[in-house]
Amino acid sequence: MRRSGGPRKIICVKRRDLFVFAGLAALAGCGNPGAGSKGNSGTLAFANRLRVPPLLEPAVAKDGTKRFSLTMQTGQAELLPGKPTTTWGFNGAYLGPTIRAIRGDRVAMRVRNQLGEPSTVHWHGMRLPAVMDGGPHQMIEPGGTWSPHWIIDQPAATSWYHPHPHGNTAKHVYRGLAGLFLVDDPAAAALGLPSTYGVDDVPLILQDKVLDKNGVLREDPKPTWGLMGDQILVNGVYDPFFEVTTTLVRLRILNGSNARMYNVEFADRRRFHVIGTDAGLLAAPVTVDRVQLSPGERLEVLVEFAPRDQVVLRSVAGDNGIDEGDYELLKFVAADQLKPGPSVPQRLAASPRIETPAGARERKFKLSGSDAINGREMDMTRIDEVVPAGASEIWQVQNPVYSHNFHIHEVAFRILDIDGKEPPAYLQGPKDTVFIPRKSTVRLAVQFGHHTDPKTPYMYHCHILRHEDEGMMGQFVIVEPGTEASVSRTLPSHHHHHHG
Repeated sequence: MRRSGGPRKIICVKRRDLFVFAGLAALAGCGNPGAGSKGNSGTLAFANRLRVPPLLEPAVAKDGTKRFSLTMQTGQAELLPGKPTTTWGFNGAYLGPTIRAIRGDRVAMRVRNQLGEPSTVHWHGMRLPAVMDGGPHQMIEPGGTWSPHWIIDQPAATSWYHPHPHGNTAKHVYRGLAGLFLVDDPAAAALGLPSTYGVDDVPLILQDKVLDKNGVLREDPKPTWGLMGDQILVNGVYDPFFEVTTTLVRLRILNGSNARMYNVEFADRRRFHVIGTDAGLLAAPVTVDRVQLSPGERLEVLVEFAPRDQVVLRSVAGDNGIDEGDYELLKFVAADQLKPGPSVPQRLAASPRIETPAGARERKFKLSGSDAINGREMDMTRIDEVVPAGASEIWQVQNPVYSHNFHIHEVAFRILDIDGKEPPAYLQGPKDTVFIPRKSTVRLAVQFGHHTDPKTPYMYHCHILRHEDEGMMGQFVIVEPGTEASVSRTLPSHHHHHHG
């Protein structure tokens, strides 16, 4: 495996005493020279304990509704040790708490915007009514509050939440507005998978930043991709380690980056087991030694550890333009004695495989440049597609240019093929976001929900956030079957803003 371009720079310091110096040397260009670099290999000391985002405790109403409160706010976070950075977060300076709910729960959110500019909160991966989706039509004004509510009706999965204001999504996410939304269900709970949050069930939010030597977050987008940086944060922590206390650990990995793609493996090339994709569990675990995540994608994996194991999780360079460089992400340090965990199950509680009926409707989408789908830029007042509730369709997404990916709100889909070939086994589970390599075509079996609203659209878009902001996004509505022809393709031009 190619390590990094050229000889490895040696920083002669004692690990424990001078990790701050090592970190700064790395930032100053000692093995980590910013633009055009080949990653951070050999520059990290793994000196900072991984922070696990806290679980957000709901207030439970008399009727059982779980009420969650989120405040979007500005703050100061030490993304680099000893260097305060101005950041944004939910209920804190950076990132947000993890929301957790069970299938069948009634949830009610209270989202306050104290950022000083309009934003939104989109529940990425949630099956819910369009007015509750938090896309660019559900803007929350500065000082305003938005109160969406819905019933959780989908299988266990690792979802997330982040802003979605058209034209500003990249900046808002990059500054730190993101959090996990975990859905549990009884079928998945019965499998006995590792489930002690933060101990053997651990979220890993991967993000890359451009931080200068003073810790200032730089926002100078690069051509084509936008914001791509050389400092990798995991759960907002630079240079992190995680202390392993059990023989089996479940990792919920989210690519929360604006554009960077990760080719994730362990440095010792140990094999691990993929158990879930974006929208739920696989039918059975798939054993791999590397996985790929483009922005917005999630994977759930099981990893086995032995006492006193020390192993680095890393991302290796690829040739997709958005995955240059070898990056060390996180070091796992196992205790002298480990609590025995469950064994890896042979079968998982998968939902029925997403199929399309014979003669299913097929829709075609062509991604052009970085700012259009089917030759048209996003228009907030134009409905691009009208879909009957409960439909299963084939969506063909053609990418004649450089790397893109594709996220569809509200749905779950299965990748049928990538350039006519089956996707790797670990990507055959239910998903909502898919990587589309340059000059390739992906076909998806898409399962739509039952919430109808002819006047409020859901989005589909590239999840490389600069591309989404530049207009690589379209809108669809879900309507009562049989009414498609009568639906207006034009929306009024005012936003639905939420004031206090």
